[in-house]
Amino acid sequence: MTQVIQEAVRLLSHGEPFVLATVVRTIGSTPQYPGAQIIVQQGGKLYGTIGGGCVEGDVWQQAQKILQSGSGAQLREYVLNEDIAMRDGLVCGGTMYLFLEPIRSGALVQPLLEEVLRAYMGGTAVVLATLVTTAASSSVQAGSKIVVHTDGTAKGSLGAPYLDQFARETAQLIFAAGGSRYAETTQGDALFLTAFVAPPSLVLLGGGHIGKAVARIAATLGFGIHVVDNRQQFANKERFPEAETTIVCDFASWTDHLAVTANSFIVIATSGHKSDDLALETALRTPARYIGMIGSKRKSQCLCRHMLERGIAGERVGEVRTPVGLDIGAVSPEEIAVSIMAEIILERHGGTGRPLRMDFSQTNISS
Repeated sequence: MTQVIQEAVRLLSHGEPFVLATVVRTIGSTPQYPGAQIIVQQGGKLYGTIGGGCVEGDVWQQAQKILQSGSGAQLREYVLNEDIAMRDGLVCGGTMYLFLEPIRSGALVQPLLEEVLRAYMGGTAVVLATLVTTAASSSVQAGSKIVVHTDGTAKGSLGAPYLDQFARETAQLIFAAGGSRYAETTQGDALFLTAFVAPPSLVLLGGGHIGKAVARIAATLGFGIHVVDNRQQFANKERFPEAETTIVCDFASWTDHLAVTANSFIVIATSGHKSDDLALETALRTPARYIGMIGSKRKSQCLCRHMLERGIAGERVGEVRTPVGLDIGAVSPEEIAVSIMAEIILERHGGTGRPLRMDFSQTNISS
């Protein structure tokens, strides 16, 4: 999504009109999820993807009509049924709702999109809210946007005080971890909100074999990686070329050198019990969304009991993932790293952790 917005800002700066198409809602199985976007330029050039196929083709056609006629924004429904499957092979069976909005030169949206990009590049997090549908009696315009900051202040407007207030309140629900939300007011309006935060950060407390393996995988997933160890030979750029920072310090004081946010994920894999104890206590006193620790069940119980004795709330201690990772039978450091990052992905995006495999025993495949 961020790359599409970058392209949108570039086109606006050159005065080039385009249609921005956004998946704002899905039901069932679909090739893309809320937040996916494409840009359709005058002349037909596409940027981004919403899953390809005939849905993308129809969006392209509708966008050209919008640009040629000068018409306004519209919400379109695509049911991925057997007819689409016959034409294009999309047998997902779900429904996608796409919001198509024309954006022309001189649009007031440009400063809002620029603010979104600043947030993603490390600035203060923001939520971009777009009015997708309006109540029958409303005089506000679909496509209106507002950017909400973490302190509740906002830039732009959806056209009515009650809508701006609704956007501010809903934005607070998705700030911590990012993501998108389709929300409806009691009056019948619908908004699509997306949080833009800096990429998630992974803090590795311990630069041993497991930490090194985790860093390699996390780098491919877009995490900003930070390595902390009390030994110089285990926290350096040669050992961790993927890392943004490598910090050599005591595990009781590493937070003096590194900012931890609600979009931070901490994995503790130090060289010993005492170091794990210090690292865990310090990690628990941060707002990190995820804290995982390598160790046996007995060691984990012992350390968590120590945390309670030191006054850390039981609810917070209970959030620690230890032993860390999903049970996939991992043995090697590389396999353990896969199990750890799989659990972190599950925490970020939700899911069950169960296999996606169909249960054919419950399906009549002979027909």
